Amino acid sequence: MPSFDIVSEVDLHEFTNAVDQAQRVIDNRFDFKGVNASFDREGLGLTMFAEADFQISQMEDMLRAALIKCEIDPLAMEVGEVQTAGKQVKVVVTIKNGLETELAKKIVKLIKGSKLKVQAQIQGDQVRVTGKKRDDLQQVMALLRAETLEQPLQYTNFRD
Repeated sequence: MPSFDIVSEVDLHEFTNAVDQAQRVIDNRFDFKGVNASFDREGLGLTMFAEADFQISQMEDMLRAALIKCEIDPLAMEVGEVQTAGKQVKVVVTIKNGLETELAKKIVKLIKGSKLKVQAQIQGDQVRVTGKKRDDLQQVMALLRAETLEQPLQYTNFRD
C-alpha cells in the first residue's frame, strides 16, 4: 500500500550556514560599522544582539534572506520578544523542528475532511498517510501545499 510521511525538519548544517551568512552581511554593512551587533547560535536557536530596536529588525530581515538562500522556509523561524539589558537589546529566535501535536491534529483533520480515500495517523512528530492509490496521496500533498499552515512541511519516505 503506498504511503508517505509529512514532516517539518530543518537541516542544522544549512541553518548554521544561514546564520554565518547573516553575520558576514552585518560585518560588511556600512550602517553596522562600529556597532556591537551579532548572532549567537545554540543548536536550533539563536540570540540576536544589537544596540537598538531598529537594528534588531534589520538583522531579522537579513536572517530571513539568508534562510531563503539556504532553502529554509522562514515560516520555521519563531521570533521572541525584544528584551532590553542595559545598553544592549536582544531577541531570542527559535527554529521549529518537528510537527507539534496541535499542527499534526490539524493536518489529520484536513485530510479526513477532504473525503479522499486515505488514512492519516500521527507517529511522534510526523504524520503517516497511506492509501490504495498513488494519485490519492498526490492529491493530499496538493491539498496541504494549498493550505497556509504555521510551519513548513516536507514529504518524505514515499513508498509505492
